Amino acid sequence: MSRLPPVLANLPFPVIGSPMFIVSTPELVIAQCKAGVVGSMPSLNARPAAQLDDWLAEITETLAAYNQANPDNPAAPFAINQIVHKSNDRLEHDMQLCAKYKVPIMITSLGAREDVNQAIHGWGGVVLHDVISNVFAHKAIEKGADGLIAVAAGAGGHASVKSPFAMIQEIRDWFDGPLALSGSMASGGAILAAQAMGADFAYIGSAFIATREARAVEGYKQMITESNSDDIVYSNFYTGVHGNYLKGSIRNAGMDPDNLPDSDPSKMNFASGEGESSAKAWKDIWGCGQGIGAIHEVLPAAELIARWKREYAETRARLCGS
Repeated sequence: MSRLPPVLANLPFPVIGSPMFIVSTPELVIAQCKAGVVGSMPSLNARPAAQLDDWLAEITETLAAYNQANPDNPAAPFAINQIVHKSNDRLEHDMQLCAKYKVPIMITSLGAREDVNQAIHGWGGVVLHDVISNVFAHKAIEKGADGLIAVAAGAGGHASVKSPFAMIQEIRDWFDGPLALSGSMASGGAILAAQAMGADFAYIGSAFIATREARAVEGYKQMITESNSDDIVYSNFYTGVHGNYLKGSIRNAGMDPDNLPDSDPSKMNFASGEGESSAKAWKDIWGCGQGIGAIHEVLPAAELIARWKREYAETRARLCGS
C-alpha cells in the first residue's frame, strides 16, 4: 500500500484532473471536485495575474459551501499547478496567493525546486511533481516533493516517450508515496488499469477538454470527439519541449504535421505565454493525448466522471468474476 497524506487518502474516485493551459478555469475545477475527482488548473491561466486572487477565492468559497451543504458527500480537494521553470516571472506572486488560500495540493512542473517545496509545506500543502523519467523522479523526491506524476507516452501536452509499464515499475521499485499516472486514459477501465500497475491515481487531461465547462473553443472540443490516436503528432517544434498535438489543428494553421522541423529547447518560453511560437502552441495548435478515441461527444464534466465510475465498477466486477 502507498503512503498517502490525508488530503489524498480518501478521495471519492482515484482521478486527478490535470491542469491544462488556457482550458482549465474555476468552472471546470469546481465541477471536477464536486463530482469526486481532484480538479486543477495552472495559476498562469489567470490573466492578468491579479485575477488569480479572485479565482482562488471563488474555488475555496464555492467548495466550502458545497461541503457544508453535503457533509456526507464532500467534494474532492483542488490543486494548482505552478511552472517552476526560470521563464515563469510570476512564480513568486502566484505562490504568495496560493499561500494566502492554503491551496491543499500543488502540482509543480518543469524543474523540481527545494525552496518552492518548502514554501508549500509551510502552509500544509502537498506537492506532486510531474516527471518524464525515473531519473527526474529521483530528483523530485530528493528536493522534497511528496508525490510524483508519471507522465508517460501518449499523454497530452509535454509528454515522455516512456511506456507507462516501465515508468510505474521503475518508480515503485524505490518509492512508496503518492503516484499518479498520466497517458492516454479516458475510460473507467483505464483508471483501474493504472491502479493495477501500481499507481494510486489516474491523471487525466485531454478527455476534459471536450466538456461543457472547459475553456476551449468549440472547434477544439469537436475535433477531439472526431479524432483518435492516429490524429496525434509528437513534436518539439512549438515550445522546444516534445509534446502531443492534434494534427487537424496543425493543418488548420497551414503546416504539415508529418514534416515539422525540430526546435531549439533553449528558446522555450511557454510559461509566459508570450511570443509567436507560444501563441501557436497554446491558441492555434491544440495539445491532446492519444486516449481520445474513447471520447465521442461533448458532455458536462460530472456526466463524464459518472460514466467513468460505472465503467470502473463494471471492469472491476468482470475481472473479479462477479
